[in-house]
Amino acid sequence: MKLLVLGGTGFVGPAIVDEARTRGYAVTVLNRGHQPSPPGTTVLTGDRHSPDGLTALTGGTWDLVVDTWSGRPSAVRDAARALDGHAGHYTYLSSRSVHADTDTAARTEDDPVVDADPDSDDDTDYSAAKRGAELAAEQNFTGPVLHARAGLILGPRENIGRLPWWLNRLARGGPTLAPGPHDRKLQYIDARDLATWMLDAAEQGATGPYNVVSPPGHTTMGELLETANEVTGNRAELRWAGPEAIVAAGIEPWMDLPIWLTGHDHDFMHGADVTKAQRLGLKIRPVGETIADTWTWLQAIGGTAPQRPDRTPVGLDPAREAAFLAAMHQG
Repeated sequence: MKLLVLGGTGFVGPAIVDEARTRGYAVTVLNRGHQPSPPGTTVLTGDRHSPDGLTALTGGTWDLVVDTWSGRPSAVRDAARALDGHAGHYTYLSSRSVHADTDTAARTEDDPVVDADPDSDDDTDYSAAKRGAELAAEQNFTGPVLHARAGLILGPRENIGRLPWWLNRLARGGPTLAPGPHDRKLQYIDARDLATWMLDAAEQGATGPYNVVSPPGHTTMGELLETANEVTGNRAELRWAGPEAIVAAGIEPWMDLPIWLTGHDHDFMHGADVTKAQRLGLKIRPVGETIADTWTWLQAIGGTAPQRPDRTPVGLDPAREAAFLAAMHQG
């Protein structure tokens, strides 16, 4: 099986390459060459921001393509056109963010999506860019096209910093703000489980959109933080606080306290129906395995996770956390 990964050096890309190599695939990666490419791959260099950025694909043929692009839709359009007739199946790593912001949180793949332009060169609106890229793949690749709509992605090599921030914060120890409720349900996908499912689905010729995350309530905020605290040495004293008090203090869900959300945002991010993906074999490893493996990786690279340049670093300032905990104690 010949696989082309458009990307392959960030977070999900290497997980796809690792899984493909365990299956004996011949793997080719196309990227800008700014980071080391995964070992055991054929490396093609190309910048999808440039007019001739796909020249290296000329003359190649592949059974499967996985596109991890998260920028302007026109780049996916150009890749789909270049690979049309030269690849058997196209998988686009999309996002559940393609769904429209309605009063009811999107649950299934059939819920309304945002308006988007598949020829757009704009990537400032993440939801529109992802949806536009889905349309670009569908309209410009005449073979089967699969959209893997992931939600929150965690695991080793995470370059957004959400789970790594929590692991480092808990390892630092001391009184630690734990955003509640303790039993707040969480839904995410380990990058390795995402990679496994995408390749399984591509091999089966699956098409259309799929929500690819764990079942709702796969874990809870309590289990996540308590397990992470245990893995990092039980140094932290978790001080649970309710969402009303946290938000009232100006502490932002998701950005200041990664993974954690409130209200409609929580219902959207952590409430997707994954029945369709489960029917196609989606399997999710225990949260403890994701946490332990991420901590092992983080320690191996010196404790500082790589940071995607197009994403704002996450995490609560220690002084603000201390002030909130002090006020909570006095109250």
